[in-house]
Amino acid sequence: MKIAIVIPSRYESRRFKGKPLAKILGKSMIQRVYEQCKKSKVKDIIVATDDERIFNEVNSFGGNVIMTSDSHKSGTERIYEVLNNSDFDWIINVQGDEPLISPNLINNISEEIKTNNYNVITAVRKNKKYSDFEDKNIVKVVLDKDNSCIYFSRLGIPFKSKENFDFFYQHIGIYAYSRKAIEMYFSSGVTDLENYERLEQLRFLYLGIKIKAVITDYLSIGVDKEDDIKKIEEILKENEKN
Repeated sequence: MKIAIVIPSRYESRRFKGKPLAKILGKSMIQRVYEQCKKSKVKDIIVATDDERIFNEVNSFGGNVIMTSDSHKSGTERIYEVLNNSDFDWIINVQGDEPLISPNLINNISEEIKTNNYNVITAVRKNKKYSDFEDKNIVKVVLDKDNSCIYFSRLGIPFKSKENFDFFYQHIGIYAYSRKAIEMYFSSGVTDLENYERLEQLRFLYLGIKIKAVITDYLSIGVDKEDDIKKIEEILKENEKN
């Protein structure tokens, strides 16, 4: 079974233009993401971009990078192009704006792939903050007894009053897709569910494709805007002391 990590990366971003090339303690963000992935057990790592500047940056630090179409509207479309031009059985999609992505989480997901029980795998973590439960920017997940995902929503699900609140499962935006799942995804049109929630993973559930959730302690810390760089640098400096 051939598994690859693909890191979709684009230069144009509404909130932070040129984000992949932003420096974090002297290294570009895309380099930091790539180096974290290299610490995992997955050997094939590919940056997929449509921008020459990002392409040249990845080449400069010895990374593996390919140019993809500039017409893609999402990272998933970019991954589909990579899959169509390769012999990989599975793709692990790592977000290009998570310079602290956990190699252990990547390993856990790649081990789950080998069980052959699912065609899509993602990650969740327990979150005990009620304010996050109410935050529509944080995606919640409901799981069944086998840790399969029943539903994803921006609303607080399952409903819990503040008095009865204990925790919820927060979605972590890392995915593994089998070739079969990606092909089914793109053979279908956009579904109502993903339109309502603005969550593309709901298309898999709508199509009857089960999604396995790996439960992790990893706290996803992405870079959404320029100010987030300082937070990442502070964490890196703290980690260096320990």
